[in-house]
Amino acid sequence: MLEIGKTIVSFDVLEEHFLCDLMKCRGACCVEGDSGAPLTREEAVTIEEIYPLVEPYMTNEGKTMVEMQGTSMVDHDGDLVTPLVNNRECAFTFKDEHGITKCAIEKAFLDGKVNFRKPVSCHLFPIRITEYKRFDAVNYQQLNICKPGRACGAGQKLPLYQFLKEPLIRKYGAGWYEQLHYAAVQKPWKQD
Repeated sequence: MLEIGKTIVSFDVLEEHFLCDLMKCRGACCVEGDSGAPLTREEAVTIEEIYPLVEPYMTNEGKTMVEMQGTSMVDHDGDLVTPLVNNRECAFTFKDEHGITKCAIEKAFLDGKVNFRKPVSCHLFPIRITEYKRFDAVNYQQLNICKPGRACGAGQKLPLYQFLKEPLIRKYGAGWYEQLHYAAVQKPWKQD
């Protein structure tokens, strides 16, 4: 593990390769899982505020779940998350013309309707952050649904932390990311 500021980063984040291959995974990260996307309190408030601008991009089933449960909810672990449709896909999804599941919030952002891209937990996936009192644990969650992303990343020789540069900077800042990159290049944990 590597310590940068108030974070403890798994070496997998620096050493593993990754590049989403949506044509193969079909957006499975928005569908699979035992809970909705983790949200901060600020994100939950933002999503509630922008919901009228995001709603047109959503499926009817997603809209129904938001009407029933709200734009955020507390899951069985006590975490604040997005609601799910049929205990599967996030309520804030839609399928594009290729049948790939995508984020309605991000689509509204890309269309210039809102200033919020999507929850940072989604933006960082497959990196997962666990927040403790004194530090954040930054880990790579290696799931079967992301097997195409690992193969694509290996083919491109693209490290996971470089693939997720934008969301890592969004979460921790450019200075933090520069330290992460420096550590990845220097590999102090591999030196004698």
